[in-house]
Amino acid sequence: MSSAVWRQVVVPLAAAYVLGQQKKEETKAEAKPTAKKPSMNGALTVEQAAALKATAAAMCASGKGFLASDESAGPWLRAGHVEAAKIPDTAENRAAYRSMLYTTPGLGEYISGVILHWETLFQSDAAGNKMVDLITGNGMIPGIKLDKGYDKNGLLGTKVGPLGHAETWCKGLDDLDKRCAEAYKQGARFAKWRNVLQIDTTHGLPSDLAIMECTHSLARYASTCQKNGLVPIVEPEIVPNGAHDIYACAAATEKVLLAQFEALKLHNVYLEGAVLKPNMVKNGLKAPTEEPAVVASLTLATLKRTVPSAMPGIFFLSGETKLDEDNEETATLNLNAMNASPNPWHVSFSYGKALQKTCIVTWMGKDANKIKAQDALLARCKANSEATKGKYKPGSCPSIGSKGNIEMQGGAY
Repeated sequence: MSSAVWRQVVVPLAAAYVLGQQKKEETKAEAKPTAKKPSMNGALTVEQAAALKATAAAMCASGKGFLASDESAGPWLRAGHVEAAKIPDTAENRAAYRSMLYTTPGLGEYISGVILHWETLFQSDAAGNKMVDLITGNGMIPGIKLDKGYDKNGLLGTKVGPLGHAETWCKGLDDLDKRCAEAYKQGARFAKWRNVLQIDTTHGLPSDLAIMECTHSLARYASTCQKNGLVPIVEPEIVPNGAHDIYACAAATEKVLLAQFEALKLHNVYLEGAVLKPNMVKNGLKAPTEEPAVVASLTLATLKRTVPSAMPGIFFLSGETKLDEDNEETATLNLNAMNASPNPWHVSFSYGKALQKTCIVTWMGKDANKIKAQDALLARCKANSEATKGKYKPGSCPSIGSKGNIEMQGGAY
């Protein structure tokens, strides 16, 4: 073949063939769906992680905390007050009370998220307005309680603790994925799961078995939530029942939180898209009461040893208090002491009766008392908002006090 023929015929044909093959490959590449980039932890996409982080950041807004209104029965039964316990526990009363809470004018200035019971997530007020719409309309984020409580029969072979039963495990993991998806569809954007541990230094409680069960089930819950777009509140609570001193609580809390974050890492939980709800480090209910400064010092020391700064927020539960204590004021004072100086995380509140007790006793199931009850709620939320900045003045927020205190109905759950 002459060189002229080669240049005029073969070379152009070869070039056309190569160009055609390149176009085919480009067409194939365009036809394939673009793979979503994995996030830093590898288990979520960048988009999933970004959405979770944004929600967590909104939950951790300066000066704001959570209103825990996820009681399985009427919150007045868990308020621990003789008058509140008289309110009939009906679905209508629960809806009336909770809609009164969520429509409190200005509540969104101090509350970023509202934790709901499953009933409330799908409930409407008397006028037909969905509870989730009342919450979002008032500038707050709806959340959902997802654990199903614990069986008091407990873990086989574990010791009976101060609660009067063996160490426990929480139910609800079997259908958790389905319920997460349903909750997200209904408007929830974060979730809560609470596991309970007991202290008994004589019997070695909490045991290694109970800690492992608690922390790993919380980690499985957290990863399932994140897969479904919900920011998980991780709540390994050590209850204050018992006669242990504050140092026993500090040791147990440190051990539990170390195990908790190891489990979260093992389960690929994205810390920037989650928050922690721990117990404060306090004395047992049958031991001498420590001052807020001591509670704050030991609590913060424990947290700094265990909680990575990547976690954006820590929202304390108030915990049970002695019958001669004003649990609303005590919870606010403890939080205020913890924010006397800057912390690596947003240190805030996730209170139930410590926000609602005076509100409930003011309301008493009567619509005529609605405005005064809302004023009581707003005042205590404002007080805790000030406490997140270390600026609360003790005694400046009115409360029902300790008069009329009774044992909380329903025990530790």
